[in-house]
Amino acid sequence: MGILKDCINKKKIDSTPVWFMRQAGRYLPEFREIRSKNTDFINLCLNPELSKEITLQPLKRFKIDAAIIFSDILLIPYALGQELKFVKNLGPQLGELNIERIINTSDNEIQNKLNPVYQLINITSKDSTMNNKDLIGFIGATWTLFVYMLNRTSPKKKVDENIFNNPDQKKIFKKIIATQKLHIKNQIDNGASLIQIFDSWAGLLTEDKYEKYIYQPTIELVEYVKSLGVEVICFPRGIKSYKEFCDIVKPSAINIDYETDPKNIADNINIPIQGGMNPAHLLLEEDKMLRSARNYLEIFRNHNYIFNLGHGVVPETNPETIKKLVDFVKGYK
Repeated sequence: MGILKDCINKKKIDSTPVWFMRQAGRYLPEFREIRSKNTDFINLCLNPELSKEITLQPLKRFKIDAAIIFSDILLIPYALGQELKFVKNLGPQLGELNIERIINTSDNEIQNKLNPVYQLINITSKDSTMNNKDLIGFIGATWTLFVYMLNRTSPKKKVDENIFNNPDQKKIFKKIIATQKLHIKNQIDNGASLIQIFDSWAGLLTEDKYEKYIYQPTIELVEYVKSLGVEVICFPRGIKSYKEFCDIVKPSAINIDYETDPKNIADNINIPIQGGMNPAHLLLEEDKMLRSARNYLEIFRNHNYIFNLGHGVVPETNPETIKKLVDFVKGYK
């Protein structure tokens, strides 16, 4: 068991746990080198040996406490038969949604397509680099996957209202959730010690839609992960009330975004907190960057807190900045 799990389980720990979303990515020259030789992003995600190398790259550079698998939330629509490609400067592009094709995709077909991810987790969990570290598996939340599948690209600032009127909505949701559960179980069975649920587009919804599109499906997934004996971290990015989300969904821990007041979170939420710092602050001068980090460490001094960001590491980040930040967090008393 790693320090993240100890923190979430409210056990005594000697330092603040730290890891970063998108810690294995474009800001690392060793990642860029692999990526330059592997231009098809999906094929790279489905190459267990290379994905393992990428997953472990940050742990070999920094004194961080967890690895998050190198994968993508959109591998679920890919496994369901929806065409998926990543276009430079445009991001993910999904093909036409064939409802019957998706609904009738068998569990065997899904597992066969995603098996390289499970191989990645299996071989990574056994690597000596992972000694006393947590290995984080993940899924996209049901709402976020639904938006991508119907919108077929990143939805930007608002969603097409037609999404809410789709006649096959219930069927699609049911199939997404069944596939998410299958993906979660296979990740855990192969060595993932924690699961994080990324609801990247929660902030696009108005509050009257939370119950149907966020709370109900996420409760089902959180309860499922817990039934497998594993803790689950939720990141409903941009949601209006993290407290209400925690009270209703009851995740093991909650990741907050950088637009949320951390003091309000510390005063009102009792479960372990993760994240919050603005990734853009990693581009500031060192003293300003560390001041931002200290602010979160001070606010959550008396809370079970995992240091992370309020979103992923941006590509312009200097790896040396990450090293200084990690050393600062680990030395903070």
